[in-house]
Order: sequence, then structure tokens, then C-alpha cells
Amino acid sequence: MFDLIKQMADLYGATGREAGVADAIEALMKDKADTITRDALGNLICEKKGTDPNGKRIMLSAHMDHIGFVVVAVEKEGFLRVMPVGGINLAVSRTRHIYFSNGVQGVISQEPVPAGETPAMKHMFVDIGAESKEEALSMIELGDVAVYSNDCFRLGKNRVSAPAMDDRVACALLISVMQALPQTKNTVIAVFSTQEEVGCRGAKTAAYSVQPDIGIALDVTGNGDTPETKQPAVKLGDGAAVKIMDRGSISNPELVTELLAAGKRAGVKTQREVLPYGGTDASTIQLSRGGVVAGTISIPCRYVHSACEVIDLRDVEAAKGLLLNYLQA
Repeated sequence: MFDLIKQMADLYGATGREAGVADAIEALMKDKADTITRDALGNLICEKKGTDPNGKRIMLSAHMDHIGFVVVAVEKEGFLRVMPVGGINLAVSRTRHIYFSNGVQGVISQEPVPAGETPAMKHMFVDIGAESKEEALSMIELGDVAVYSNDCFRLGKNRVSAPAMDDRVACALLISVMQALPQTKNTVIAVFSTQEEVGCRGAKTAAYSVQPDIGIALDVTGNGDTPETKQPAVKLGDGAAVKIMDRGSISNPELVTELLAAGKRAGVKTQREVLPYGGTDASTIQLSRGGVVAGTISIPCRYVHSACEVIDLRDVEAAKGLLLNYLQA
């Protein structure tokens, strides 16, 4: 699982620029689905047909995109001005290593902030080593998007850190589930979605076209196990988190019960997750067409939306066991 997570985390795939991630996933999903398609938003949709013509259509959604910085202007000295694509935290972005899809490297930093002003993105700039506007524009173009530089590494025995863990860890999970899943009575549709970080846009269009009876988002969630952090009451290493609700969705209660029961049958650890902020692809899946029974399985994650997001491999394996049991029930 570590190797697969690292392969996913090391890929460039800023929000709206997910094609390279989709290419890599499609290669891994070859022969693991009956059909593999992409839609207009770039969602990769892998369908494994069920044996029962009256069976359910179950959609599993993991988003491929990664928060980033889009270039909006270039200073005469060669420094870039950027705006956020997704939920950027300035406090954890200063002097971070970032890179563009063409391989250009940069450092994002902050100019002195005038007294009385609050640091904002307008105070941030990117140094790509250019000495003039002309040189900078020979290296990048307006509209190019940079992300935190790929750096996936182990922490101790069970934990892994990477800047794109949100949500490449769930992409790795979904690939692994589909590779291990035998044919079932229900049709299972794995959606590797786009543009989640700017409003779950890919999952919205995918759910409309796929027409699932049940939708399950796979994503990371916050933690309550670091100093002076107690909520959500979710801990790394305590198993897959079955979401009760977050700011974007309230999970279907019957689905929550079924997922927790599947975890128990599979003999894996699970946690109940109540998140006071955030959202997942479930928020738009459940609103598709006339409504969809929806929920989320989460991987607990420390330092979300930073360059060093941390997960526990045991939680990923627990989520895999839960999902395989649920899908074969």
C-alpha cells in the first residue's frame, strides 16, 4: 500500500489539471473494470458491472486534485504573484518548495506586511530564480498552477507524510479495492473525480451521468490526537472513519449503520466521525438528480492542506477491508 500511495502522491495534479493523475490510474485499472471512460470535466469513471440486473449501482468517489497556486501576474524583477486554487493556508505555505507541471521549481514567500494589516495572499510571491519579467515568462505562463513539491516519506513504522495525501491516499485505496474486488451482484463504479477542492465539481457531473443508487466518498478527515487538538474525535491508527456529518453533508443513517457493520464483519477497526467543518464529494453526490443515498469513509489525516499531510497505513487497510466486505455483502 505504501508504494501505491507514494506513486499517487508523487504525481502532479493541481485542481483543474488532473489529467496526468488520471493517466496513471487508468493504466493501473486496466482489466479491472468492464468500462473505463472520461467525461468533459476529466473524471475517470471505471465501472465493474454486477451480476444481478436488479442490483444497486454503487458509486465510490476519490478526488484526484491537489490545492495549488495560480500565477496571476509577474513583477518586473521576475517574481510571480499568485492566487489560491483551493483552500490554501498561508501560515504553512511560507518558504515552501513548490513546482509547476513543466518542472519549474519555486519557493513561495511573503513580503513584509504593513503594520495593522493581516497577512493575505496579496502579500505572497513566488521566486523561480528569474531575474526579470522576461526571463520569468520564458519559464512559466500566466495561468500556470504550482503545487507543494512532491515529498512522500515514512514516519516511524506505520505513518506516511506527503503534500498531496488529500486525496491521493483515497485514490490509492480505491485502486486497491477495485483490483481486489471480485464480480459482485451490484454494479460498482469507481470515480476518480476532479476539482473537489473548489466545490466538488467533478463528483457532481459524474453522479449525474452515472446515476448511482448509493454514493460513497473516500477522502481524508481532520484529527483530534495532536497537542491541544481534541476535535474531531478521530485518531490516527484507530481505523477507518465512517462520517456521520460535516459542513457539506449529513450521511444517510442507514448507510452509516451498514458501513459500520461491514467493518465489524471484516474485523477491522472503525471510528465514528463528526467533522465541524469541511466537506467531501458526498455533498454533491447526494444532491444529484432526485437525490442519492450518500456517505463518506475517511482516512484520518494530520496537517490537512499543508506540505506534510500525515496518515496511518493501518487506517487505509481498515478502510479497504470495510469496503470489500460492504461491496460483497
